[in-house]
Amino acid sequence: MPEGHSVHRITRQFERNFVGHVVRASSPQGRFAAGAAEIDGRRMTDARAVGKQMFLGFEGDVWLRVHLGMYGAWDFAGEILMDATIASANGRMGQTNQAGTFLDRPNPDAVVFDSAGENSLQSIGAPRKTRLRMSESEKEKDGNGLDTFPPEPIGQVRVRLLTDTICADLRGPTACEVLDPAQVEAVVGRLGPDPLLDDGPEAEERFTRRILKTATPIGLLLMDQNVVAGIGNVYRAELLFRAKQNPHTPGKLVPEEHVRHLWRDWAKLLRIGVETGQMMTMDDLDPEAYRAAMASRDDRHWVYKREGLPCRVCGTNIVLEEMGARKLYWCPYCQA
Repeated sequence: MPEGHSVHRITRQFERNFVGHVVRASSPQGRFAAGAAEIDGRRMTDARAVGKQMFLGFEGDVWLRVHLGMYGAWDFAGEILMDATIASANGRMGQTNQAGTFLDRPNPDAVVFDSAGENSLQSIGAPRKTRLRMSESEKEKDGNGLDTFPPEPIGQVRVRLLTDTICADLRGPTACEVLDPAQVEAVVGRLGPDPLLDDGPEAEERFTRRILKTATPIGLLLMDQNVVAGIGNVYRAELLFRAKQNPHTPGKLVPEEHVRHLWRDWAKLLRIGVETGQMMTMDDLDPEAYRAAMASRDDRHWVYKREGLPCRVCGTNIVLEEMGARKLYWCPYCQA
């Protein structure tokens, strides 16, 4: 399932390419025909992400809410605008660093190409006619460009958003619906804090108090989007290991300093994920090790998908178990 960094990156793609433009909307598969008709012909005015949810605003106070779920993905095609500095730093498309954003510009010499094909676009600067898939893996490689625009829909496209120069196709989402502002506020109001929207003391306090008042295991609480927005299976495992926290400890028994550390560490890792497009969770790597980690997911995480392998710290075999119907990876020694 796409985690918070992916949804923020996709939203910034819409900020860069769609906001300010009149959008034609359709539903090639037919399942969203009525919703598409409501936003068709309106100018996109806003694009926001809260955790794993994204909201696209249109003239007339109409909003499109999308939750990608386990299988959802956006495909962009056309003259995709990209920011040269961000693209040169991470080798992929989607993250833009427009004026007024909070992300520092990374080192433009730090180009690292992922061996799994995650760096889908290598040209930078000017728009080019191409295809780009944006989901959790962002693996879709660009081809030889487009022969025609807009391209024919491929697969079961729930909704197509189209401007004069670019289209975005959505497939396989868990949620895709048109809302009014009050309904948007109701959805957002149920979500926990997102440190990319608010990393101040009030958000940290809200997260901390929620954790410390319940007997639910901390490993489940971090996946509860009503407690904290955006954390998925990868970040859950890595955050708990970095905090040396047993995932089975009831929230109310977790030391408060551990809870606050989890919040601040999540804010840090989320920013790294948005900047690089990769869930880099290892710190203090030398340049060679850093490049290896950015190039291969096998070298990027402490415990995730390392079941049966020795812990990078203590040598104990990493355990895989099920928690909340999801796979949990942890070290029974370091996190005892």
